Amino acid sequence: MGITKAFFFLPAIILLSIFLIYPLLQTIYLSFTSSNGQFIGINNYINVLSKKEVLNLENFPKPPLGALIHNLLWTFIHLPLSIFLGLIFAVLLRNVKGGTIIKSIIFTGMVIPLIVGGLLIRFSFESGPGIVPALFQILGVKSLSKNWVAYPDTALFALILGSVWLWTGFNLVTYSAALVGIPKELEEAAMTDGANSIQRFFYITLPLLKPVTLTTTMATLIFELKTFDIVYIATRGGPGDASMTMALLMYFYAFRGLDYNSAAVVALFLTLLTLIPAFLMVKQHIRT
Repeated sequence: MGITKAFFFLPAIILLSIFLIYPLLQTIYLSFTSSNGQFIGINNYINVLSKKEVLNLENFPKPPLGALIHNLLWTFIHLPLSIFLGLIFAVLLRNVKGGTIIKSIIFTGMVIPLIVGGLLIRFSFESGPGIVPALFQILGVKSLSKNWVAYPDTALFALILGSVWLWTGFNLVTYSAALVGIPKELEEAAMTDGANSIQRFFYITLPLLKPVTLTTTMATLIFELKTFDIVYIATRGGPGDASMTMALLMYFYAFRGLDYNSAAVVALFLTLLTLIPAFLMVKQHIRT
């Protein structure tokens, strides 16, 4: 019986070994060796971290600040904005006539391929066809009525704000599903006790959404760390590396510079950073 069970696991084990375990071990090996295969310890890690395209604080806070800082900025801005908007839209559109249609429109950002999303972001922030520069032109803010993706001080923020639109639909749908599961009796009892809508939200709804908030936070964080398509299509990491991210830098190291050792180092950085939220997400699911 034991051998039979092992036999059914065999195809999965073989596929995991070929497409996951072997590439992972090969990446670890490359990160500790030179281009000619000699073991050089952590020299590749020191070399990568000393490069300006990874970490550049000479002109702080003026960009480019390096891909590592750009990824951190992306996380600090994108994460709270997309979570907050997803939650607010889910609450506001709950039990609203026509709310499903509005949710579907917002969710469109999740349905379209990220490559198309990158093009839309580029067009939205370009002067001329772009709606964002046109909006600031109407508001009289001339410093922002320009081509955002062409200037180092605005290129990264254009990508971050555009990706908020692309990802908010995921958080909206997740929170909407969670709101359906909250017992109406709790809110009715609170209303009977005289609690207003704001008190019911902060003392009933928000605490009951805590597991979902953790899940959306972890999923959003993983999305941010792996961001590649949007940046590649919209700016190619420019101008002047002002919107470079770790995932795109890894691609450039490997397939433009043919520096597989440095690319392996960046890949391991991203893997470690992604494994932390993934581990927390799995732990949360096991508890629930």
